[in-house]
Amino acid sequence: VSQRMIDQFADATDDHQFIHCDPERAKCETPFGGTIAHGFLSLSLLSAMTFETMPPLENSKMGVNHGFDSLRFLAPVKTGARIRTRFVLADVKVRPSGWVQTAHDVTIEIEGSKKPALTARWLTLTLIERQPEAA
Repeated sequence: VSQRMIDQFADATDDHQFIHCDPERAKCETPFGGTIAHGFLSLSLLSAMTFETMPPLENSKMGVNHGFDSLRFLAPVKTGARIRTRFVLADVKVRPSGWVQTAHDVTIEIEGSKKPALTARWLTLTLIERQPEAA
């Protein structure tokens, strides 16, 4: 997680708090020793990490976020830290409408840290393309 990523996120969200964007001040005035990523930046990386790690459902047309049953920010992601995400499928519900709701327990881990950056139960919806019935 680079300072450039953090600064771009700050610009996109208009959240320029010094703990994220001012390395010198953050080094002197925080217990973190420098800047840290926004919690919501770490959270937003879940979408990209999903595409990198999990195969799509067969015949899926599109997927959308449905929300979170739980979300906790547990440790700061320091600038320059490497992170990875663990996804564990917790639940699947097939709806008559053709949508499939999945729940994943996700953990964003920080390299070298005992505590994860965050844990969450993430809900997504995937629209499955209906297949013609066999004759």
